[in-house]
Amino acid sequence: MGDVRREAPEDEAVLTRIGQAVMLHRGGDREEARNRLAALWREIEGDGDPFHRCALAHYLADTQDDPADELLWDLLALAAADGPGARTPRLRALYPALHLNLAADYAKLGQEAAARSQLELARASAGTLGDDPYGDRVRAAIARLAQRLAL
Repeated sequence: MGDVRREAPEDEAVLTRIGQAVMLHRGGDREEARNRLAALWREIEGDGDPFHRCALAHYLADTQDDPADELLWDLLALAAADGPGARTPRLRALYPALHLNLAADYAKLGQEAAARSQLELARASAGTLGDDPYGDRVRAAIARLAQRLAL
């Protein structure tokens, strides 16, 4: 029998709650998604699993109305990925998207130097992406933003 790793029930519960809020957001209920994600953040921000904190902050960024608030949440997502005990393969695979999101945030805020810097970090970390639909989407988004920033 192979090495089958299962997440603890509490891990599955957190991921399920994040997924439910993301579905609300994608279904058009941005405010309820933001409220649910914010409530979950208050529960896990101090000592929650770094992957959960990273994913949660990443999705909370997507629900923000103000680009400065979006930047704050994307910075928190990166901080969770960089934090103690966080340098796991599943978090390293998120670095291209985390840096891409920061680049897009800075571009929205008119901070082109910071946007270019983050875009270069996204490009540099893109080797961690798989040859799959997710990797294809992130690589395509990096290319689109590079075109927009004329890089």
